[in-house]
Amino acid sequence: MAETINRALQLLNMLQAHRHWTGTELSQRLGVTERTVRRDIDRLRELGYRIESTPGVAGGYRLEAGSAVPPLLLTDEEAVTMAIGLRVAATQRLVHGPETTLTALAKLEQVLPVALRRRVNALAAVVQPVGIGSAPAVSPDILGELALACRDHERLRFTYTSASGETTTRRVEPHALSPAERNWYLLCWDLEREDWRTFRVDRLDAVQHTRVLFEPRALSAEQTEEFFRVAAAWVRQPVETDLVMDLPYDAMREYFGQWGQGATPETDDTTRWPVGGADFRETMYGMSWIPEGVGYTTDLGEPARTELRESLVRMLAALDAPPPPRRSSHPDS
Repeated sequence: MAETINRALQLLNMLQAHRHWTGTELSQRLGVTERTVRRDIDRLRELGYRIESTPGVAGGYRLEAGSAVPPLLLTDEEAVTMAIGLRVAATQRLVHGPETTLTALAKLEQVLPVALRRRVNALAAVVQPVGIGSAPAVSPDILGELALACRDHERLRFTYTSASGETTTRRVEPHALSPAERNWYLLCWDLEREDWRTFRVDRLDAVQHTRVLFEPRALSAEQTEEFFRVAAAWVRQPVETDLVMDLPYDAMREYFGQWGQGATPETDDTTRWPVGGADFRETMYGMSWIPEGVGYTTDLGEPARTELRESLVRMLAALDAPPPPRRSSHPDS
């Protein structure tokens, strides 16, 4: 029985990988008689696979789309989602992505009903990954392990290399996995730091399954999305500074929420918060979010420091100067 099942699966794989096979070709590759091939074809048909057979010298077998997805045990929505995901992966987001994902995509789409195939094509036309070509490669094996740990609520241990090059060992409770901008991110509850942390997956290594299950912490879809949005924006900037504000760390994190990531307690009453941007204007915008009445200092370097001071001087002068006379909006004036 095991040999029969194994041969049927091998036959199914051949039918999914190639559009048309003659009975002779199949029997030679499988090492059985053509009569056995016909019996195996009948078994696959009983499982729901629509296999067309044509008689004659040029005849043979081909796999056709059925009225429903055959026993991949997928719902219509899951099948569409999988096909879209494979199309995205085929744009070289994953290591060895083009070959393996296109092969898997061809097998899946070959058996999709016409209506589902139309949905896949319509969605694929509007799903345009941005900047994928320049993104760091991510191992599909690691992505798979992380996804399973999120699903099964299993604690993980891994090593993580930060942007500064520091490598640490982390113990986490994985919550969600998502692509954002040009990278993949893993949102976790960090057990040592007792707080939420977002990790770039391409910087993860040596993932270990602890087999310890946990009860997921409450986090809304909006909060999860915000964590990923912050993580995608948290990259090294041309102009960076540390602000030390007269606000205790816990109060600062409560005020800033997810945007307080990267902050560290300086003293019991002050908090250090890194701010950056493409130029001094974006750095100034970050400073403007410090709560009203809270004093702070900055180590902003030159030339951004001089540029920011000159801009603020002109702004203050404009605010202190008498306002210009209003121009009449009447068309005849």
